[in-house]
Amino acid sequence: MIHKETHLIARIGWLRAAVLGANDGIISTASLILGVASAAGSQNSVLIAGIAGLAAGAMSMAAGEYVSVSSQSDTEQADLSREKRELVKTPDTEKEELARIYVARGVDIGLARQVAAQLMDKDALGAHARDELGISDITTARPIQAAMTSVVAFSGGAALPLALVAASPSHWLLVSIPVGSLMFLALLGAIGAKVGGTELLKPTIRVTFWGALAMALTAGIGALVGRGI
Repeated sequence: MIHKETHLIARIGWLRAAVLGANDGIISTASLILGVASAAGSQNSVLIAGIAGLAAGAMSMAAGEYVSVSSQSDTEQADLSREKRELVKTPDTEKEELARIYVARGVDIGLARQVAAQLMDKDALGAHARDELGISDITTARPIQAAMTSVVAFSGGAALPLALVAASPSHWLLVSIPVGSLMFLALLGAIGAKVGGTELLKPTIRVTFWGALAMALTAGIGALVGRGI
């Protein structure tokens, strides 16, 4: 019987952007808040700084993801255009090149040439894109998806430390923000690991450690600035 399988690798495009966006939203906003709070900023100024950080960070993430993934897409299209020209000019050479790829993977040369010929008869460019260039429907660059996923994930992540600021007394900010944000980061690491199908402990520790380091450094710099260095 043939059954349809759902592979976790299919999630890689949006999952990477979502985890990066949410992680960056929590860490950057919490660090910014701690820096301002450590410099003896009032609760109102801390909240304003956090909101400004959310807006600026979300736009930066969206623009950065769109530009970087668009660059990947441009490279893919350039390679596909070159491959298309080569398929027109030297189809036999391209067929042999595809066959040699299959031979390198363990297929007999005769069978490899048959497979290459049949695949190229059906979709020559698709065969070379997949097996020579490593471009497939799963891994192809999607700039708009990456940008939208990042801006939503960043905003959601950044809103969490902001909620802590709004809910905490001003004299508790330097405790509630790092503790709460680290809990959010640990939860994010566990969710990302679960969705990605990996074990929970390593990703959770990794994201929590780097978040704690970022917040500690920013709080330290804020405290130095607040004291006039």
